[in-house]
Amino acid sequence: MQESLEIDDRLLFIFDGRCGLCNRSVRWFLKRDRLDRLRFVPSESPNVAGVLARHGLDAAAATGNSGSILVAQFVDAPSERLLSRSDAVLALLSQLPSPWPTVAGALRLIPRFLRDLAYRLVARWRYRVWGRLEACPIPTAEERSRFL
Repeated sequence: MQESLEIDDRLLFIFDGRCGLCNRSVRWFLKRDRLDRLRFVPSESPNVAGVLARHGLDAAAATGNSGSILVAQFVDAPSERLLSRSDAVLALLSQLPSPWPTVAGALRLIPRFLRDLAYRLVARWRYRVWGRLEACPIPTAEERSRFL
């Protein structure tokens, strides 16, 4: 049986570890998450396999092929949820200090199908524009506690 992911009430940011854009996004969120509300894990990590499996996904289907970041809420609880695309981004922004929750609220006014359309367009071009990494970068010593 897989060990429980101890992230308390934090959001779990599941990303494609080989995607240049995804890694830049992780760095962006790490820098702004001064309230320590987020945890990060590449989709390829065995630490997140249980979460993905509960939602009918594997690492390739989760982020690599679909071009989507995922956010898990209430991990290992009966109310566990998995958010994707623009909903995932808005959930992450809402956990950051001001002004980002306000930005998330304003973006929520845009209908989801339009937000997701824009998300899919960026995702389609992500490897061409931002590149594909040979391996997931190793976090710095001070960042390691925020990664699973």
